[in-house]
Amino acid sequence: MVVVQASKLSLPNPSLSSSHVSSILFEPSSLSLALMHSDSSFSLYPSLSPLHQLSSLPPPQTLVPAPSSSSAFVLLKNPNSTNSKSGSESDSRVVFVVSGPYAGGSRILLRLYILQRQKKVFSRARVVCNQKDLRFDQRLGVLVDSVHGVSIKLAGSVNFMAMYSASSSKVWVFALKLVGDDNGDGIAVKLMRCAGIECCKPLFSISVSFGLLILGEENGVRAFNLRQLLKGRDSKAKRSQLNSNVRKLGLPNGVVQADVRGDRCGKCDVVEGTWEITCHCYLDGRKQKHLLSVFDLAGKQRAIRLRQDSCEPGACFVAFSGKDAEELSARVKMSVKAISIQALSLKKFIILDSTGDLHLLCWSNHVPGLDMASHMRRLPRVMNVQRLAVLADSSIRTQTIWVSDGYHSLHMIAASDMETVVDENDRTENEEKLMQISVIRAIFSSEKIEDVIPLAANSTLVLGQGSLYAYEIS
Repeated sequence: MVVVQASKLSLPNPSLSSSHVSSILFEPSSLSLALMHSDSSFSLYPSLSPLHQLSSLPPPQTLVPAPSSSSAFVLLKNPNSTNSKSGSESDSRVVFVVSGPYAGGSRILLRLYILQRQKKVFSRARVVCNQKDLRFDQRLGVLVDSVHGVSIKLAGSVNFMAMYSASSSKVWVFALKLVGDDNGDGIAVKLMRCAGIECCKPLFSISVSFGLLILGEENGVRAFNLRQLLKGRDSKAKRSQLNSNVRKLGLPNGVVQADVRGDRCGKCDVVEGTWEITCHCYLDGRKQKHLLSVFDLAGKQRAIRLRQDSCEPGACFVAFSGKDAEELSARVKMSVKAISIQALSLKKFIILDSTGDLHLLCWSNHVPGLDMASHMRRLPRVMNVQRLAVLADSSIRTQTIWVSDGYHSLHMIAASDMETVVDENDRTENEEKLMQISVIRAIFSSEKIEDVIPLAANSTLVLGQGSLYAYEIS
């Protein structure tokens, strides 16, 4: 028998904020909740567990004042940790990042709040950044020398964050890591800009998941491999510059191990006469070998620059399937935009378009590139979807997708891999046979659904018009 347990969580006293809650953001590893109010301020709640035992939210321990334009949680994992349990509390920290305008919008202000492990409270983080156009002010936060404009979008993942400015037509990719220790001068967050993308087309969504940067565009999405962004581009000029930098560092011929300025993991193999180094760092929380530019080791920390429509390795555009795209465009008489991108697993993503339809994007392998095979197909239309929420988990075969029509109904969809043996040569043509999609539950809310956040595979948090509702299905 299926049991649906529902509980209502009253929001804090309105006197704590001059406005109602407009959106919610949840970080599952620390059970941290961020409530955004309509005046663009935030209330932060760390370690809310279990939610179904609460009747109302307590007053927030941390308030982030307005103005704020976007926010994201970033999970920082220590690549040098000896703890065998990946993602455990001892080798990870949660950082809440908020963007906002500064000096009339002429610059972007990033405020970082780190979750203190013992006190279970978010506090302002000390940030280390020594790159050009980035400056940390103890009172304000990180000042980015770029115009804020009308819109900023943030997307966070494990150790990485992406920021899109519509007015500047740029996407920046940042790497974050912990420096210092609790017993010394305290924990600080090092913020490093590692890539910049010049946009020639507008973006409607942005996602950083499983080592991929995915941009939502008109009629499809564009993917960048984060490893390739970190590696940079091979050129004679860069090889010549590297040889000079290696000699300046006083490195002997052959392979050596160097720990230069602590900007990387501290264990990098540098080979003189080449422009590459092999670095054992965390990429989206998993220890991997990948290639990085040595310019960071030389102390310059130059971010890679490329265009949105770049044909560099590791970049590709995946369009909504031809027949579906034509039908959608004919129905709405305008271009179809990818407005939400959610990861299901390493190789599968769910995309919500501006017409309310869902699309399943599948990679034939995890490393996208020019020669990479992909498959995009539109899922059966069960409703005009307005809200999409997914808790990605690559360890299970069946993922849960929560969708809402933006009114009073919430549907639980199961997406599972099927036991089908497919020849690799025919994999692309038969990709749609490898995933089974089915609606298994429907929940009806008394209040209009404003936002949906997954808590686990079988539970979700719904923002109504004045209350939060936690649903658990067993």
